[in-house]
Amino acid sequence: MSPAPVAEITTESKPAKTSPRNYPGALVVVEGIDGSGKSTQLHLLKRWLEVGGFRTHFTEWNSSPLVAAATKRGKKRRLLTPVTFSLIHAADFADRYERQILPLLRSGHLVLADRYVYTAYARDGARGCPEAWLRNLYRFAMAPDITFYYRAPLEIAMGRILSGRPRLKYYEAGADLGLSLDRLESFRIFQGMILDRYDQMIESEGFVLMDGTLAVHKLQEQMREIVSARIDLKRFATT
Repeated sequence: MSPAPVAEITTESKPAKTSPRNYPGALVVVEGIDGSGKSTQLHLLKRWLEVGGFRTHFTEWNSSPLVAAATKRGKKRRLLTPVTFSLIHAADFADRYERQILPLLRSGHLVLADRYVYTAYARDGARGCPEAWLRNLYRFAMAPDITFYYRAPLEIAMGRILSGRPRLKYYEAGADLGLSLDRLESFRIFQGMILDRYDQMIESEGFVLMDGTLAVHKLQEQMREIVSARIDLKRFATT
């Protein structure tokens, strides 16, 4: 499994598949494997926009209270198969999409999403769920205005994660897939499978590729420049 090289950042990425826009808001998404730096960058962008007086809303993967108890119980008892895991995440996303994302887009907010449908395509696909089935499951979701893909080499991303974790969780490590008896090795293999799937979506989904090995401040500068160039931020000013 040989990772694709990190390309130079560009604002000329192939546009993602789009649906007719019937709302005044905008959707900015970050994607990437664990430890890629995407969440840090999105939080910094959110803070910058808030200080600038822009209407923003933040949402993250697997955060709906609707399925939180079922997810926790399923993980604790190790009852989740790849399909049930996928369906739980789809229910979580659908709830947030209908109650948060879509209403706020319609009311003219800049919605910032830490992971979107591409996480399901990458993770659930790595767990063996058919791509056509996954895309049909999320067919209701609008294409983002910008999708930033933070790509860091597998070893660097793993180092960041493991430096702050006393122990990898069962599903986090992909231990349910029987990839290796060693949980660390299972995590490495699983993350590599997810990384491969993300790489396959770069062109087809119009990802803006970000070099996750760069300094935090440099990446944030690039992110702000791209957002400012592609989205008319004046539309989101509160004053």
